[in-house]
Amino acid sequence: MTSPEPKPADAYRDGVATHRTLWEQGRTPARLVVALACTAVLMALALDGLIRHELGLLYDVVFVLACVGAALAVAPREFFVVGVLPPLMMAGVMILIAGMDRGLVTDPDDRFVQAVIAGLATHVTALAVGYLLALVVLGLRQIALRHNGSLRRS
Repeated sequence: MTSPEPKPADAYRDGVATHRTLWEQGRTPARLVVALACTAVLMALALDGLIRHELGLLYDVVFVLACVGAALAVAPREFFVVGVLPPLMMAGVMILIAGMDRGLVTDPDDRFVQAVIAGLATHVTALAVGYLLALVVLGLRQIALRHNGSLRRS
C-alpha cells in the first residue's frame, strides 16, 4: 500500500496553481517558536545590558518583533501557546533581571519583587503592543484558515 503524495506548499484551487498566503505559512511547532522568540529577546537583553547597562528601545523593539514573528510562524493547532507567550516571556525576563542585575531596570538596592514590578511597569508599552499585535495576527490567521487563505469570504 502506498502512502498518498504529500501536499506541496503550492496548492491547486479551481484548477489554478496558488501559493500559500502569508497567513497560511506558519507551520513551526510551538516549542521551537517559543525557544526562538525567547532566544531573540534574551539576545536583545544581553546587547542592551552590555552596550548601555539598561533595558531600552532595542529590547522593546525586539520583543514586539519576536511576538509578531512567533504569531506568524506557529502551526495553527498551537495558536494558544503563542497567544499566552508575550506576558509570560516579559515576566520571565523581568524575573531573570531581578535575580541577576536589578540595575538594568531599577535601583540596584531595590528588592526582588520591586525590581520585577518596576521592570514590567517600565516596559508595559512594549508588552501591550507585542501582545496586541500577536493576538491580531493570530486572529487574522484564523480567519484566513477558514476562508482558504483569504481574509474575506470569496
